[in-house]
Amino acid sequence: MTINIKGKLLDFSHPKIMGILNITPDSFYDGGKYKSIEQIKNQIEKMIISGADIIDVGGYSSRPGAKDISTIDELNRVIPVIKLIKKQHKNIIVSIDTFRSKVAAEAIISGADIVNDISGGNLDSDMFETVSKYQVPYILMHMRGNPQNMMNKSNYEDVTKDVCKYFSERIVKAKSFGINDIIVDPGFGFAKTIKQNYELLNNLEILNQFERPILVGVSRKSMIYKTLKTTPEEALNGSSILNTISLIKGAKILRTHDVKEASECVKLVSQLNG
Repeated sequence: MTINIKGKLLDFSHPKIMGILNITPDSFYDGGKYKSIEQIKNQIEKMIISGADIIDVGGYSSRPGAKDISTIDELNRVIPVIKLIKKQHKNIIVSIDTFRSKVAAEAIISGADIVNDISGGNLDSDMFETVSKYQVPYILMHMRGNPQNMMNKSNYEDVTKDVCKYFSERIVKAKSFGINDIIVDPGFGFAKTIKQNYELLNNLEILNQFERPILVGVSRKSMIYKTLKTTPEEALNGSSILNTISLIKGAKILRTHDVKEASECVKLVSQLNG
């Protein structure tokens, strides 16, 4: 299984690690953590040394109930960081975490290689056209509503069937725009209760039917720390356990705050497969 990134094939026979770099003041775990260029540089270096294959840059907090910000504010947060990464680490893959086509376009022009869209094109009608224009891989995530109201939209009869139906429809639409390199993300924590998150994780291998790389992002999320009655800061062990389960069930990308530990999960699970 491969995707084409600007003429080079990324092979998923060995799962990849996507390191999270949130340039936001209010993300649920690392909001406001990287306030200076030096702190950002240090975190990028740390993730790359620890085994990150992809750096995912986000400037819009998508935690439940997060404050909406303008497109200009989002651009001002992410574009300088993308340029910085590409200047210092030209071979590292960069994804832009945004649901706005204008941010996606400017990010690609500045060096981003992948668009990571939490809305699957539902919050910006120009997103598919933009991704097609620049011919970059597209991460298609499942979510209902938007970050401000998504937790009021978790009334599924069967969350797994709903997610599969969503991907069936959105992949067809994306392909109709000429988008061929698609990664699917079930969207843990987005418009889903804790019970629904675990039901979806238990059925994760069903998403292999789409023959697309599966991305899993459970790092330090509430499905872990609320279940364990702890905090995001104390949810590393739980994150590693769910990452391991995800890999066994077919995940090809782990999106994580903790690159070293996720890389270790990949190395250990790979031993099961010879």
